[in-house]
Amino acid sequence: MSETDPPAPAPQVGLAAVILAATLDEPRVLTVPVAGQPEGRAEGLPAGPLEPAHPTLERGLRAWVERQTGQSLGYVEQLYTFGDRNRRPGGEGEAQGEGGQHALSVAYLALVREARPAADSVWQSWYRYFPYEDRRAGRPAGLDALSPRLEAWAESAPDPEERRRRGDRIGLTFGAAGSGWNEERVLERYELLFEAGLVPEAGAPDILAGHAMAFDHRRMLATALGRLRGKIKYRPVVFELMPPTFTLGQLQRVVEALSGILLHKQNFRRLVAQQGLVEETEAVTAETGGRPARLMRFRREVLLERPAPGLRLPSNRAG
Repeated sequence: MSETDPPAPAPQVGLAAVILAATLDEPRVLTVPVAGQPEGRAEGLPAGPLEPAHPTLERGLRAWVERQTGQSLGYVEQLYTFGDRNRRPGGEGEAQGEGGQHALSVAYLALVREARPAADSVWQSWYRYFPYEDRRAGRPAGLDALSPRLEAWAESAPDPEERRRRGDRIGLTFGAAGSGWNEERVLERYELLFEAGLVPEAGAPDILAGHAMAFDHRRMLATALGRLRGKIKYRPVVFELMPPTFTLGQLQRVVEALSGILLHKQNFRRLVAQQGLVEETEAVTAETGGRPARLMRFRREVLLERPAPGLRLPSNRAG
């Protein structure tokens, strides 16, 4: 760069929200329509640019979410900053990098109780975008169809070393070869499928690996799901998704929906009791379909009693 060259423009900053809820057996993400996208990629996350009127990043994010969805956010945490060169961050009016310029998107994870959204926003099951992540009914059928394609991609490597590396990655991320399934590796699995050309965003002709999203929003969603699946093991964030009172059965179904795996009923209840996360109320409900069940509530005192209270679920499952 010479002294006469104009300075490179500063990176543009966008804000995006991964807003998650859980309606008993279905974990959901709030989506909005995104104009100007190719066919099949018009679903995205609430997003918009950081504006001079926004006093902070988080307040700017909350303003965009309320404007686009009518949803008021409670629990929010910064997730990750996405800033690859020539990426296309998402959302109506969000900054778009051109000519090699970096365009940054600061993504946030928000946990809410599902409410009717405004305008054109829609709650979608997150397994719409990652169907292979739901193992509550056993090994997903889609994995049986994806496996030979992944193997073919590994075999197409230009040399034996790269072929071995690809095979190892498949084993680690998808739990093959006895390595076990780690439910937190959501992003690693998506990126492997992207590299193998098996997702629509990378040119795949079908949606076997899940529906596409606008820009790089599915990568943001994958990052959020992996973060949440890990976080419920050491922080009581799952209760941000629960109503004020609930049964232990309802709590278990929500945790199973989030993690994508089934849990042993008695072991789960023993774990909840040992962690001291909930306490009984005086109320019961007959809505469970069987005998009346005692309603529970989250013990907020647990946050003061120890530094890392959570549902310490095993991190690995058989593939």
